[in-house]
Amino acid sequence: MEISEKGEDRVEPVNGLDVQISMDVNIQKYATQLAYQALEAKEAETVSILVMRPDNGEILAMVNVPEFNLNTPFELPDTVDTSGMSEKEKQDALNAMWRNGCINDTYEPGSAFKVITAAAALEEGVVTLEDTFHCPGYVIVDDRRIRCHKTTGHGSETFVQATMNSCNPVFVTVGLRLGVDRFYHYFEQFGLLKKTGVDLPGEAGTIMHKKENMGQVELATVSFGQSFQVTPIQLATTVSSLINGGKRITPHFGVRTINEDGTVEEEFSYPVQNGIVSEKVSAELRGILEKVVSEGGGRNGKVEGYRVGGKTATSETLPRGHGRYIASFLGFAPADDPQVLALAIITNPQGVYYGGTIAAPIVRQLFENILPYLDGMGYNEA
Repeated sequence: MEISEKGEDRVEPVNGLDVQISMDVNIQKYATQLAYQALEAKEAETVSILVMRPDNGEILAMVNVPEFNLNTPFELPDTVDTSGMSEKEKQDALNAMWRNGCINDTYEPGSAFKVITAAAALEEGVVTLEDTFHCPGYVIVDDRRIRCHKTTGHGSETFVQATMNSCNPVFVTVGLRLGVDRFYHYFEQFGLLKKTGVDLPGEAGTIMHKKENMGQVELATVSFGQSFQVTPIQLATTVSSLINGGKRITPHFGVRTINEDGTVEEEFSYPVQNGIVSEKVSAELRGILEKVVSEGGGRNGKVEGYRVGGKTATSETLPRGHGRYIASFLGFAPADDPQVLALAIITNPQGVYYGGTIAAPIVRQLFENILPYLDGMGYNEA
């Protein structure tokens, strides 16, 4: 056998392609700063902020804090109080910190889900903007008394006012008008029962009652965002698709690949489903949600000089009665032609825990800074 004198051959490396992503470093840094401020101020377990373009699904920022240092991934950050923690509790905290809560974890969305209930009800024609209701502070469904957050009741109100007031009894009534079959039809049509297809690994799916197990009580609680779970990316994507004219978009980071000489090699494309809701209903929904911010429970999300739409949410985590809540706010701007959408979620805040009080200001501060920054990219002032 002959032995080559050349030894091992050397293959020269070839430059690959650059991948351009949608994340904006300035928005990401500022969202992270806001998230840490909220984490400290509210002594919360976690804070997540998601910012995306509702017209095409590009993700501009995705933040989950506390986060780990890439240089010391097996150490908890200083923001986590480890005094009195067992080794198992420390490991559980690490496991939670390594997860991307916006994609990997589900939660009860609370009243933010009323956007989806409203869209289904308006599309199906079981409610109009002018329909009037009476809220005595509760609603009886089978053997359950489901209360409104305003225990004395909102009295007489239109559907628009009920959304501004985030009135549970009205949304229970509307959900019952839809019925299980039609509500489930819209879950499927809106894309809630399948994953979003975001281009990151580990996306969790929606945890929803099976249709055959969904009675009147389950239907009632789902109508105002409880007794099931979704991921933040699913909620943001679904609401984006309902306010953008009815086009179900795919959330994503990847935009294109570029050669070393700067020319584009490939533009990435993602699935789009048109017509999940009519243009008319989408416009009505935008109008309602703008009123939520301008005159209703989302007033703390108002940004001077811009038209903002949005919805507050406060949900109690399982098991009920332990005083653990999730506060959130979903906002978008401009309200008449949404170009940016943000979702802020605070898990187990201490003290005041209402989404309209503690989560809406996060989105307001975010928008106050990034809307002027994005104006040059086609984001319009009012």
